[in-house]
Amino acid sequence: MARACREEGAELLLIAGDLFHRQPLLRELKEVNDLFASMTGTQVVLIAGNHDYLKRDSYYRTFVWAENVHMILDGQISAVELPQLSAAVYGLSYYGREIRDRMYDQAVPGKRQKYEILLAHGGDERHIPVQKEKLHSLGYDYIALGHIHKPTCVSESFHESRMEYSGALEPIDKNDTGPHGYILGELTGGCCRVRFVPCSLRQYVHLEVTAEKKMTNGGLKVRIRQQIEAAGTQNIFKVTVKGFRDPDILFDLDDMDTYGNITDLADDTKPSYDFKKLLAQNQGDLLGKYIESLIDSDEDSVEYLALCEGVQALMETRRG
Repeated sequence: MARACREEGAELLLIAGDLFHRQPLLRELKEVNDLFASMTGTQVVLIAGNHDYLKRDSYYRTFVWAENVHMILDGQISAVELPQLSAAVYGLSYYGREIRDRMYDQAVPGKRQKYEILLAHGGDERHIPVQKEKLHSLGYDYIALGHIHKPTCVSESFHESRMEYSGALEPIDKNDTGPHGYILGELTGGCCRVRFVPCSLRQYVHLEVTAEKKMTNGGLKVRIRQQIEAAGTQNIFKVTVKGFRDPDILFDLDDMDTYGNITDLADDTKPSYDFKKLLAQNQGDLLGKYIESLIDSDEDSVEYLALCEGVQALMETRRG
């Protein structure tokens, strides 16, 4: 992020809470502060979010930041004024894991500077509920939103927006799929232009792999490897195997992680029985009657899945 600020010539870096995903250690604050201090042409303004909230013994409370770093420590809306940028940045910090009150609904800017910006962390019932239309009506030149991990376009277009979630720079968990990065913006006169800039080193990818009816364990491993290579081996994958497999084949899921980047691997395949042959061999018995009741179902129907699962259960019961 520091390199991006230097390359873009950014005058202001906004951090809308959760700089850390937990309570920061003192040595971590010193490292981050040193990084911020190296950004000599950039002013940094940040607040504490629900993950790095201001506990009673939080190092945030007493830490001495570099001259270009400004942390809003108040639990109520307050502002940092940056006259050199003709800007005032408003916000508040969390003093607990949850804030259920609508703290931003009345956070009208005080017209302290030409450009007025709000840092707002929240967006769900337990973390400062926000109403998009209400925030828009407050009159800020831009509102930098935090808390949602994925970059989220609050308006119809990033380009014309005055309020956006930048998301986390890197994905936080396996459900944070898609690109991650930061929002680069420019305020000039009465105009606000922003765009999302992807910068994450990797992504979490949910990958669906389709097995074929005659595919062996080795064949499935090759297919998974090929699809991971196509999606990028630097990424982290949750893989689900779909389709139909040979009833005599059991896939060895422990042997599929060629690159060591699969966090979850699920086998949702169904055994591909020759139902007509089984019906002929089991006329009149329970298995035959079950097959007969569902054999005309389409392969993509719920009934066909019930046929596959039911036959599999009955066959396993027979084996004993």
